[in-house]
Amino acid sequence: MSLREDAVRMLTEWSATGAEQVRLRQDYLDHLRTHPDGMWKACADGHITASALVIDPAGGRVLLTLHRKLLRWLQMGGHCEPEDATLADAALREAGEESGISGLTLLPTGPLRLDRHLTPCAWHLDVQYAALAPAGAVETVSEESLDLRWYAYDEVAGVADESVVRLTERARALV
Repeated sequence: MSLREDAVRMLTEWSATGAEQVRLRQDYLDHLRTHPDGMWKACADGHITASALVIDPAGGRVLLTLHRKLLRWLQMGGHCEPEDATLADAALREAGEESGISGLTLLPTGPLRLDRHLTPCAWHLDVQYAALAPAGAVETVSEESLDLRWYAYDEVAGVADESVVRLTERARALV
């Protein structure tokens, strides 16, 4: 199964919560139907991306990255790569690369949310997961980031946009 086929399968089977998420899921599926290259950065009309919010449930906190290009505090994530077998693989790879933390595991619930946002390269149709940090995890700033910082759940709204706040709330409710 190709990454594109996995994305269509996952989005079709995913239980969206709320009218906005149902609409976004349909928009993502329509995008993939009309853009054979819709998984890849080269698709100028937008592309599917995968991200993961790194969480430390025991510490009641999340790890955010100060994105080097966007200059905003965000969850880890980015473009899918040809070696990614699934969207979940892409999200976990991005989380590991950008946080420097090994041993991350995705919540078994699958994606938590969808979020569409404009970036300098194109529209990102982001599929958002949550990744559990292992006990004693130590982060390392990557070339994608200016900084990494742990924030208590209640601090996220003071530093991040509404999309990251909603993702944090959803992850917090599940752990």
